[in-house]
Amino acid sequence: VQLQASGGGLVQAGGSLRLSCAASGASEESFMWNSMGWFRQAPGKGREFVVAISWSGSRTYYADSVKGRFTVSRDNAKKTVYLQMNGLQPEDTAVYFCARGPEHTLETDTRAYDYWGQGTLVTVSS
Repeated sequence: VQLQASGGGLVQAGGSLRLSCAASGASEESFMWNSMGWFRQAPGKGREFVVAISWSGSRTYYADSVKGRFTVSRDNAKKTVYLQMNGLQPEDTAVYFCARGPEHTLETDTRAYDYWGQGTLVTVSS
C-alpha cells in the first residue's frame, strides 16, 4: 500500500487548505476496512496526532488543538482521505502525514499505523 499526501502549501493565518491522501497499490478492500489518520510534525518536534477516521467515516476523533477547525472525510471508492483545514494558524505549520490505522479502533499512537505517506508541507504565515 502506498499513500500519497498532497495539497499542502503556503497560506496566511485564517486561511484554508484541503489535504488529500490517495492510496495506491492496494485493493479497495485493503483500504476501506481500515481507519486512517492524519499526523503532523513541526520543525524540531515529534510527530503529533491530528485526527483519525473510521473505515466507514462514521466515527472521527480529533486532537483538541484542531477540533472545530479541521474536518476529516474519506471516499472509499476513490481510496482517498481528505483533511479540510480552516482557520489555520502559524502553530499549524508542519509536515502533514496520512497513515493507515487498524480496522476497528481509532488510535492516536503512531505505532498503531502501518503505512505512511511521504508528507505534505503546510506553512501558515502570520
